[in-house]
Amino acid sequence: MLEAAGSSPWRATLPHSVEAVPLARAMVRTALEHLDEPTHSDTAELLTAELVANAIQHTTGETPIELVVEVLPTGCQVEVHDGDPAPPGNLSHPGTMPDPWQEDGRGLLLISTLSAACGHRATDQGKAVWFTLPARRAESA
Repeated sequence: MLEAAGSSPWRATLPHSVEAVPLARAMVRTALEHLDEPTHSDTAELLTAELVANAIQHTTGETPIELVVEVLPTGCQVEVHDGDPAPPGNLSHPGTMPDPWQEDGRGLLLISTLSAACGHRATDQGKAVWFTLPARRAESA
């Protein structure tokens, strides 16, 4: 279910399955179209996909995942809520470089490297993991 209150925040309840990833990317893309000064939509989509995929992979059960996209005058903030209260890995120092031959292990590194800020917080139902991106300045010709 997708809800938008004015231009912000956008909220969606997503299934606890891989189908949530493209739905989340599409929602972020749509929400960011409403910015007066656009942000890096491709980066926002990539980081959102990482957060949603992590929520699916690292939590159990069928509890839905909630996606919240807040459009700010200075850019955007994206949060992914899941039902597991355990914090994610260390977002400020995601650890060593991932093995280049492995298919996973890069999510937290991408989020901490490409976002302006990131973190997590406890919620009544589990936790929210978030990142922010600044608005992109129009390039002069």
